[in-house]
Amino acid sequence: MKQQKVLINGNRLKDTLEKFADFGRTKNNGVTRLALSEEDRLVRDYFCSCCKELGMSIKVDDMGNIYATLEGKENKPPIVMGSHMDSVKKGGRFDGVLGVVAGLEVVCTLIENGIKPRNPIMVVNFTNEEGARFEPSLMASGVLSGKFDKTKMLQQTDVDGITFGDALQSIGYAGEQEMRLQEGTAFLELHIEQGPVLEREGLTIGVVECVLGMVCYDIEITGESDHAGTTPMDMRKDALFATNNFITEVRQKISALDNELVYTIGRVNVLPNISTVIPNKVVFSLEARHKNPDIIKKVEEIIQGLTRSDANEGCEIKTTKLWDRDTVWFDKNICNLVEQSTKSLGYSYKRMVSGAGHDAQFIASFIPTAMIFVPSANGKSHDEDELTSWEDCEKGVNVLLETVLALQS
Repeated sequence: MKQQKVLINGNRLKDTLEKFADFGRTKNNGVTRLALSEEDRLVRDYFCSCCKELGMSIKVDDMGNIYATLEGKENKPPIVMGSHMDSVKKGGRFDGVLGVVAGLEVVCTLIENGIKPRNPIMVVNFTNEEGARFEPSLMASGVLSGKFDKTKMLQQTDVDGITFGDALQSIGYAGEQEMRLQEGTAFLELHIEQGPVLEREGLTIGVVECVLGMVCYDIEITGESDHAGTTPMDMRKDALFATNNFITEVRQKISALDNELVYTIGRVNVLPNISTVIPNKVVFSLEARHKNPDIIKKVEEIIQGLTRSDANEGCEIKTTKLWDRDTVWFDKNICNLVEQSTKSLGYSYKRMVSGAGHDAQFIASFIPTAMIFVPSANGKSHDEDELTSWEDCEKGVNVLLETVLALQS
């Protein structure tokens, strides 16, 4: 006889998510809960109270990360679940916090079914994933993994000149370095997709294999300013016209590389930005993302090659590489467990990549890691219209629970 699956309580999950959304809820049913704000302090307090009610022990480290642990039968590295509770301004109710609440729901389900886990079960809230108040994003998980320098991060300031370190102290969540997450049997992060792929393909679960590598360039095109009415067209060095030529050519060449490549020109500054003056300088960003480092390398070659373009309108083109990151591949065995758990529950799914960054990409450097995606309606995220159906949330947490149970066997 086939054993009945242990499933989470969907109504309780919905109620908990809505309760968490009350901390910073906006008029349009979104959330503004910037890192280390009063709203963040309140939701942290509520999270800790939920964990204490479940009999979990709580630790806080020097970056304000919160670790709530349900004792296991054996003294083994914990199975870790979690994400973040901070948001962008006027963000959504699901981004990040779903992964934290999912961990709570898994623990609730284990307890009410009398399941004593072999490994300790830990639920984590990572500080300042968004970077909306203090840059960079993924700050605390970056410090844990050695990607960022703690001293420098504590000195980062918001628009009001308040340092991260002072803000952390002010909300009462500055803990000790020895409390940091250092090891785990596995780390699992459930997250909304923040894109349209699952919904478009009518699928419920994304088994995330990696976070895409990317590169970002700053491109500066310099010409000469002259009077817009008196300078003949063939005597101009128009930086904006040269920019238009550059963008047209770069799109043609980059688009031909691979249909999975995504690229964006997200910031453009035109100088002097006066209607009666020919632009003498344009500075813009160009970033590209792909899982294959060879494709990223070809993108860079195209960008650098266009500095010698014949269509530069007599302008000078300078490219500066701002930063890059390698593709982070998640643990194959953990990904396979997520896939098997999804299959066992009868949910539709696909293996996919994440174009957005997540704490999981840094935690993967020292704990075997995988991510689970659930659909985002219309691909919306970082927006008050962000929405994932309650049914999809429930199914995602069921996959998380089933994977945790599989890791116990």
